[in-house]
Amino acid sequence: MDRDIEGKPTPDYLWEVKNVVPFLKIDKGLADEANGVQLMKPNPGLDALLEKAKSKGIFGTKMRSVIKQASPSGVAAVVQQQFEVGRQIVAAGLVPIIEPEVDIHCPDKAQAETLLKAAMMDELKHINPDQRVMLKLTLPEEDNFYADFVQHPNIVKVVALSGGYSREEANARLSRNNGVAASFSRALVEGLNAQQSSDEFDTMIGASIDSICAASIT
Repeated sequence: MDRDIEGKPTPDYLWEVKNVVPFLKIDKGLADEANGVQLMKPNPGLDALLEKAKSKGIFGTKMRSVIKQASPSGVAAVVQQQFEVGRQIVAAGLVPIIEPEVDIHCPDKAQAETLLKAAMMDELKHINPDQRVMLKLTLPEEDNFYADFVQHPNIVKVVALSGGYSREEANARLSRNNGVAASFSRALVEGLNAQQSSDEFDTMIGASIDSICAASIT
């Protein structure tokens, strides 16, 4: 955020040159697991960071929690923290990506997703009509499980994380969830390594991007 690229501030370069919307990761990492979840660590300097991000032309933010068990109280704590910080971000004039990741190895993943959806729906009731957030969610066990969020007036976009699924599996799941776009990292870089030539790297990353894009436009 503090650097320049080709004489332009990074956020300006991303948007004006590359047509990439600039987001800033604002969390301080994950706390130790408790009650089946990992909350975000405390972030006492967040207000100052958000003010700076706004002045630099950043559009939105990213912050991640992890749900590892279908624990009602744990899931509730994750959602409460995500939306509490989300409201702080909205008040600063930025669009938060709410990211309560459900671990793909959660023993009862479908139940965790049911708890998560209900808790988020409840939080969305308390958002003003003119306030906007994004959601970044693990690809669900039930196809189109998050369709209500895709249509929700307060939600700019629902995007999916790959969460450790192979690219093939992540793409297959994504293609069955209409209106949800990819925000993959682990699946995106699958198969890439430092020993590849530039041409090999470009070919593989290009094929990966093409396949993920195709899965996103259903």
